[in-house]
Amino acid sequence: MLAVIERVQDDLRASMRAGERGRVEALRLVLSSLQRAAATKARGAFTDEEAVAVLRRERKQRVEAAAAYRAAGHEDRAEREEADLPVIDALLPAALAPEELEAVVASAVAETGASGPGDMGRVMQLVKERTAGRADMKEAAALVRARLAE
Repeated sequence: MLAVIERVQDDLRASMRAGERGRVEALRLVLSSLQRAAATKARGAFTDEEAVAVLRRERKQRVEAAAAYRAAGHEDRAEREEADLPVIDALLPAALAPEELEAVVASAVAETGASGPGDMGRVMQLVKERTAGRADMKEAAALVRARLAE
């Protein structure tokens, strides 16, 4: 079985024993999303990278829902959505620091010999492989774009 799903299951059991209702609800929702994604996987094993992508999607959904609730004047619902964020963040791999991401981008540009915007795809592919879900790809793309514009 997958390490991320096992970790969520272990955290869920521990939270249930500790009586942490909010954490239990958040972990159940996350576990359900992970299991649903693993079940819909046609062939092959459900990888940790795919699990991290599911966790990032869940986090993004919560942030967007909180913003929508807040815009509609439902502060209590926005706070409920945001209460899940620390639980999800604890399950995600540690994000790269901005200077670490810049270093990865610089080495990827140098290694691929990229010289202009047309090389962005090759550079981004290498950056994605090296960051392995630990960086926001929008940030990485902006850094690559800036580096290739020089």
